[in-house]
Amino acid sequence: SDHMENICGYLMKYTNLVTGWQYRYFVLNNDAGLLEYFVNEQSRHLKPRGTLQLAGAVISPSDEDSHTFTVNAASGEQYKLRATDAKERQHWVSRLQICTQHHTEAIGKNNPPLKSRSFSLASQGSANSPGVQRRPSQNAISFFSVGHHRLPTGKRVPIMQPDHLVDVREMMSQAEGQQRDLIRSIECLPTSGHLTSLDQDLLMLKATSMATMNCLNDCFHILQLQHASQQKGSLPAGTTISWLEPKISLANHFKNGAAQNFPAEINKPASVREEQSIAEPCQLTREPEEINPDEELEDICDDKEDDLGAVEEQRSVILHLLSQLKLGMDLTRVVLPTFILEKRSLLEMYADFMSHPDLFIAITNGSSAEERMIRFVEYYLTSFHEGRKGAIAKKPYKPIIGETFHCSWRMPKSNVATDAGTNSSAHSSSEQVTLPKDPEGQAEPDYYTVKFVAEQVSHHPPVSGFYAECVERNMCVNAHVWTKSKFLGMSIGVTMVGEGVLHLLEHGEEYTFSLPCAYARSILTVPWVELGGKVNINCAKTGYSASINFHTKPFYGGKLHRVTGEVKQNMTNTVVCRVQGEWNSVLEFTYSNGETKYVDLTKLSVTRKRVRPLEKQGPFESRRLWQHVTESLRDGDIDKATEHKRALEERQRNEERLRAETETPWCTKYFLKDGDGWVYYKPLWKTVSAAQTQQTDSN
Repeated sequence: SDHMENICGYLMKYTNLVTGWQYRYFVLNNDAGLLEYFVNEQSRHLKPRGTLQLAGAVISPSDEDSHTFTVNAASGEQYKLRATDAKERQHWVSRLQICTQHHTEAIGKNNPPLKSRSFSLASQGSANSPGVQRRPSQNAISFFSVGHHRLPTGKRVPIMQPDHLVDVREMMSQAEGQQRDLIRSIECLPTSGHLTSLDQDLLMLKATSMATMNCLNDCFHILQLQHASQQKGSLPAGTTISWLEPKISLANHFKNGAAQNFPAEINKPASVREEQSIAEPCQLTREPEEINPDEELEDICDDKEDDLGAVEEQRSVILHLLSQLKLGMDLTRVVLPTFILEKRSLLEMYADFMSHPDLFIAITNGSSAEERMIRFVEYYLTSFHEGRKGAIAKKPYKPIIGETFHCSWRMPKSNVATDAGTNSSAHSSSEQVTLPKDPEGQAEPDYYTVKFVAEQVSHHPPVSGFYAECVERNMCVNAHVWTKSKFLGMSIGVTMVGEGVLHLLEHGEEYTFSLPCAYARSILTVPWVELGGKVNINCAKTGYSASINFHTKPFYGGKLHRVTGEVKQNMTNTVVCRVQGEWNSVLEFTYSNGETKYVDLTKLSVTRKRVRPLEKQGPFESRRLWQHVTESLRDGDIDKATEHKRALEERQRNEERLRAETETPWCTKYFLKDGDGWVYYKPLWKTVSAAQTQQTDSN
């Protein structure tokens, strides 16, 4: 073809995290179907530094910018390249695609489909060198047989009927079971010797077999949806399409193949069977549940995440995981290994940000709008330290949709900062509206109660809603957070997309705020957490705002965990307070009158939250839902924890698929969609407004 020209020239090639981008001289050999590269043009007569077979390759322009593109070979090898401009990229991409198509079609013509055959994977010698030729050996272990079958020629494939789909589902279930057996067989191999669990061919087999099963499941799901849409036009209303349901139960879907051949379900722990067989959440009661704070007990769990043992032992697994990730890759759908997990859900981590309820309640006691804004900034900056459990960066459990977490705090009134001359009158005015009289005439408690509830309202994207209130002080906070995580090379970045609003009903003020980004640094050595980014706090009524910067550590020098900020009056553009220090150590507040205040976060008293015992929690409350994973992690049994975690994730995927097939929307329990955000179904501002209206009517 006239378009199949041999082209050559310099392109930038991404090598690795250390070396980065390097100029290399590339040559497209159309006759051989090869893309070769050399150190420079002068070394072109020497052996190429690298060669890619283009037959079966995929050439993809990158979304990062207009200069970058990737060449993904059928062997799994990838070149990430960058041209000098968009025009040059288009020239290379079009020529590579033409060459790839030509040689891919040539292979199809010259190699008709294989006859039915089977072969065994055998491995010998070093698994670390991709150039080593693999040869069968008498000592090699045969793992599996793969059959390639060809339909008789001349016979037309009949259109599948609904009954046939059930048969296909059962066959796929058996294939999934056999695939799991294969994975277990590979993972049970020793880590050293002739054939190891880290053998390159076996790692590739694990990845491709899992990808194949996922692809088949997606295709089968599309077929079901197509049949469902066709049937809806011809079936009367109310008819049940039974073939949408597999003949085996969801619990049996986790067996190693068919029931008669793979009776592993009987040998599973009862806790795993329970996790797999919990009913569809929307079939459970989705009515909001009023939690009685008197049923909650002071939390005695203290799971500090300072243990590096599991991370050290699983270093090879981390390396393998990192080798599969790409820079900028969204980790939302990536299943991370169990040993890097914290022993709590993300919903509970949000609750731990409220571990200084005395500072939270004291906000509304400020005598002026300026003081209330400064108090809110002080509370905001002290919340992140206790939100982390220990110095080691670990990931909390990713909540499943419908998961909830409830807790409360009791704070003695004497421990809350007040302002002389203003506090008592403020109390009386608010209590007249919100606090009903005790019918038994019991004395008013000498503590404030802060109640907290969180719910996972969406799975894709992963969005959490949380709400906290102190009825006695007429204040509440409502927030929704979408966690977006990305792979950044030697670190992982998490962006907290969303917004929170603090309502001080006594003053008619609303404070909107955002959350900083979080980073897990040094994930191959001792991982640690860093916060970064700029957040803003605004109160439209008073005109006060705060701007806070969480500074990430520079590559050379600089301090860790540094934070700076200022509070100002927008109308006059006057800075009334400046803050600097470390968000996990000491903060320094400097006021406009010249006074300075130091807050040592390591010495602040922490109020333990109160949580209902497990036996009184619902099946989708965080601690009960993840209890077996948590217990296994405490016992150091990573395999058992992984098994429980996988059961929960598989159940969620099956429930999501079933909802899509039946077009059943998800029903949230405590939060309602409000524009782009989520709002608690019975917020305090509605309750107080209704009480004020009722009081006015009675007068």
